[in-house]
Formats: sequence, C-alpha cells, structure tokens
Amino acid sequence: MTRHEREELAQDLIRLVTSRLLDPLDILLSDDETAADPGIEAMRRRVRQDADAWAAELLGPDQARATHRGARLVAVLYPGDAAFDPPADWWRTPLGRAIARRVGHPSAERVSYAVAGAMLGITRQGVHDLVRRGKLHAHPDGGVTTPSIRERLDTLGDDHER
Repeated sequence: MTRHEREELAQDLIRLVTSRLLDPLDILLSDDETAADPGIEAMRRRVRQDADAWAAELLGPDQARATHRGARLVAVLYPGDAAFDPPADWWRTPLGRAIARRVGHPSAERVSYAVAGAMLGITRQGVHDLVRRGKLHAHPDGGVTTPSIRERLDTLGDDHER
C-alpha cells in the first residue's frame, strides 16, 4: 500500500459518506437552510478523521479486517434489496479497486469479461488473453470466476504488470 493510494481512498470515502449519508441527513434534519446542524458538522469531522483509518484497514495486511471493513462500507454506502452489482466503471474508483483486491465481487461468483477487465484495470481483450493463458478461470456459464480475479490481484498487487 502506498501513501498516495491510501490518501486517494480516504478522500473517496469522505466524498461517498458525505454525499450518500451526511448531506441527505442534513437536508432531512435542517429547519433553516442557512444554519448548519452542529450534530451533522460533528459527524463530518468524525468522517474526515476516520476515513484514513478505514482506508488503512482496507489496504492493510490483515485480510479478515479488510474484508470486514469492505463489507460494512459496501452495505452502508450501497444499500438495497437486490444484490450489490455496481457498473463496470465503479471498479475503477479508489473504493472499487480496494474492494476488488480485498473482498472480490461481494455478490457474484462470475462476472462478464468487461467487468473483470474493470476490476483488474485492463481491457476486455486483456481478460481474454489471461483466460486463454490460464491466468484467469472462465466460468462454465460464461464470464470469469471472481475468485480467480481476486487471486490475480493478490498475486500481482497494484504495482505490477497485469
């Protein structure tokens, strides 16, 4: 984990928690559009303080802790009745890259070649090449197995050629 990677992830987490949780709560609880709620402002400060620790957990050496933190963040930031299935571009965000590496796809045993490419940071053709060379595993029902994507990310890390 590089310091830049951790800082980038922390900033992404601050942005997400603020826009998805705190801003809507502020709107809901606000009586006067000009006055900031002191409770919400305290939560904003707390998120700014805690985001670096969350990023460190997600990118740190403790796999169990990273998986737990990743699952909690996805559950809170992307709630819904359906299984979590983000668009391919989400996997290129700082949080998406961290989740791919530490958790894998939280709700799918297989993904399309396009999503696999997004999770790995490569093209769909690159995924085809890796499957053909046995570096990724094709799923019998189509696409690529998510455990093989996570294994590939674990083996290579972000600083190596995929």
